[in-house]
Amino acid sequence: MFSKLLGKTKDKESTQDKQHKELVAKIAVMNLTDMKTYINNRIPDCSVDEDGLREVMHKLLEVNKKTSKRYIEIDDMDSKKRKGFDLVLNILSHKNITVTAIEQINEFLEKNRDIIEKFDQDNKQIYDSKFKDALGLAVDGINAKAELKRKMKVIGE
Repeated sequence: MFSKLLGKTKDKESTQDKQHKELVAKIAVMNLTDMKTYINNRIPDCSVDEDGLREVMHKLLEVNKKTSKRYIEIDDMDSKKRKGFDLVLNILSHKNITVTAIEQINEFLEKNRDIIEKFDQDNKQIYDSKFKDALGLAVDGINAKAELKRKMKVIGE
């Protein structure tokens, strides 16, 4: 009896692992436009979830082992930088954002501080303040969700 239950759990876990691996493989070949389409939930066979948001941020953070460059570099075209910054802002405003994704975004902002400041100065943009505002709203949203869960737990017991 218990082996059947445990077997079903293993099947469920292996299905989740398989779906996660497929998601990672899909995101690995996406460009910025495809990632933005994914974040906006406009890809029919691929729904946006917490893992997807983390994987997109991981792709933006990772350093290419062959070229030793980040996904967004200071000498990239302005349009690529703008798309990358807008993608991060979309992730910050997404309803499925988690604490892990916020930590990754904070790491992204720290590592790319020089790129953001130079872009803002050269193009008279305000991405630095947009990031600060969106990060504050995302943290407030996470806190509100946690407070709601806490209240529901108290009411439920």
